[in-house]
Amino acid sequence: MTDAQALRTTVLHADGQRRCPWPREDIPLYVAYHDTEWGVPEWDDRALFEKLILDGFQAGLSWITILRKRDAFRAAFDGFDPEKIARYDARKVAALMGDAAIVRNRAKIEGAIPSARAWLKIQEDGGFANYLWNFFDGAPLQNRLRHMGEMPAQTPLSAKIAKDLKARGFNFCGPTIVYAFAQAVGMVNDHLVECCRHTDCAALKYKKDAHGAA
Repeated sequence: MTDAQALRTTVLHADGQRRCPWPREDIPLYVAYHDTEWGVPEWDDRALFEKLILDGFQAGLSWITILRKRDAFRAAFDGFDPEKIARYDARKVAALMGDAAIVRNRAKIEGAIPSARAWLKIQEDGGFANYLWNFFDGAPLQNRLRHMGEMPAQTPLSAKIAKDLKARGFNFCGPTIVYAFAQAVGMVNDHLVECCRHTDCAALKYKKDAHGAA
């Protein structure tokens, strides 16, 4: 991150809303993702699995690249159904490697298979959402960042989660990937304080707030 990037604060968009500086106003898909998904607490086991796998595919790329391909990923990976992915064989991997609509990285594609198997084991022990949210005591961390320079790439907690995920068989889940994942699924509220979404996401602290039932 350059000095100029570190000092970036919220950007005033044409609709009168101040937003974090990373979703470019001229990319509606990115703005919609920022406004409706990023930072919203997610408690769905399958949705969390999908996001973690996609964050792994993002490594070395920009998130907008993955976001633009997300529907293609969902189609190629059977809706990110872990039970199906856990049974992928060499023929399926070859088919995925031939799919130009997704990111064709063999290590990442093959890495999703043991990750799905690890997810299934965690699911038997109480669920993937409960497993992850227990690291956060069941509620998002509420940060009050004013500019991008205050936003960490990783934290001791993301390193702890990454280590545990890897021990359980997950791939492409290092501390930086895990922190980006935690931001995206609302386990950490890293919308800048002047962003129009900071207060809204801060209000969604618990499972009952996100889904209407405890």
